Amino acid sequence: MATVETTYLGDLRTEATHVQSQSLLITDAPVDNQGKGEAFSPTDLLAASLTSCMLTIMGIVARAHEIKLGEVQASTTKIMQANPRKIAEIQVVLNFPEGINYSDHEQRILQRAAETCPVYLSLHPDIKKSLTFNWPS
Repeated sequence: MATVETTYLGDLRTEATHVQSQSLLITDAPVDNQGKGEAFSPTDLLAASLTSCMLTIMGIVARAHEIKLGEVQASTTKIMQANPRKIAEIQVVLNFPEGINYSDHEQRILQRAAETCPVYLSLHPDIKKSLTFNWPS
């Protein structure tokens, strides 16, 4: 059984349906690649998938180790290269909430979780992954 069913809607737009939940997702080609840029591009989704995967695995590991994770905010930047057109780098900045004191051990556990999430491990090694962990002071 398929995980996602995707339909090309024309004008460089697709609609993907998550089979289990029936959630819908629209993609649009970016403006710099003949699109309207009115929705996530497929490469935006890849970058967002990396960040969501990292946060999800950190949440699972935090739960298993009884680490209070809190509301981590992440900012993701995708850098494209021209020829061939592909993602060259994904930069992820993770900002951990103030008011939680993460020990060095907990920081290592959470960082390792982020760096071993399935999407991180599935990305081609040529894609540079730059991660910044901003722990509260």
